[in-house]
Amino acid sequence: MLSVTYPALPHRLVWFLAAENYLATQPGEYLMLWQSRPTVIFGLHQDMHAEVNIPWCEAHGVEMYRRKSGGGCVYSDEGNLMISYIRKGDATKAQHIFHEYIDKIASVLQELGINAVTTANNDVLAGGKKVSGNACYIVRCATNESAVIVHGTLLLCSNLDNVTAALKPPQEKLRRHAVASVRQRVTNLQDLGLNDLEQIKTAVKERLSSGTYTLTEADIRQIDIIEQSYLNPDFIAGCTSAIEVIDR
Repeated sequence: MLSVTYPALPHRLVWFLAAENYLATQPGEYLMLWQSRPTVIFGLHQDMHAEVNIPWCEAHGVEMYRRKSGGGCVYSDEGNLMISYIRKGDATKAQHIFHEYIDKIASVLQELGINAVTTANNDVLAGGKKVSGNACYIVRCATNESAVIVHGTLLLCSNLDNVTAALKPPQEKLRRHAVASVRQRVTNLQDLGLNDLEQIKTAVKERLSSGTYTLTEADIRQIDIIEQSYLNPDFIAGCTSAIEVIDR
């Protein structure tokens, strides 16, 4: 698996999701570490009006996009390390690859001195609170080969007050976790004594990859094209026909 390097430009969060899609169709397997400006990203079939505080996000310059995997809403900013883990495999291998990734992330944190554990909900907890959420989906390539994309978070020093303000999780979900708000359920790694972002990046790369790949100008042009599908207003709004066209 190769760790991907790319131009240090102020890309939108969905540019990185487009990069995942593109890399999944290329030969090889890839790891990508990235950060974004303040953004809410919600699952493929979620109702953004029900689970995102849209007026607050608009007033505070928080971007809002839909992703092509399932799962819940995530608020991300520069204090949240996003990780993309792209392995070749089909539906029969997806769960194995997914859990392999989550176990590796927990292992990295343990090696860094954090008492991290995985959960049945595909999260990683530390100190009883969530520090990493994860989702996966399958991309089918023109060659009939498939790839599994796992993307997850690592909360280092994210603005957790903004997490609470931006998201509106269903009350049933909060009751299930025995908390009154999202803020009570999550924590930053810096609050547990892990402060060095570069140390975390290095540890993840050493544990999950064995080389590097630098995106070419041709790669970036293709990623820019794919990004436009995520910027389609109908897709963001959840229009079924737009989702079907984009996912076909």
